[in-house]
Amino acid sequence: MTQSSHASHPDIVKRLNRADGHLRSIVEKAIASAKKALIHDHINHCLLHAAAGQGVGSAIEEFRAISKYL
Repeated sequence: MTQSSHASHPDIVKRLNRADGHLRSIVEKAIASAKKALIHDHINHCLLHAAAGQGVGSAIEEFRAISKYL
């Protein structure tokens, strides 16, 4: 069986690769943005609880737990 190639195939492959790159970039940025929002929300929540009397030590431990996602 011989392999035939159309003249347009390389251009189509380039276009698909470019689209794949754009999609990956968008998804990665969306994940990073969601992660950042979640971490900031958690930090604000912990600080409010620490200020309300639950203790700074507890807030620091919770911050350490989520800092691995930074």
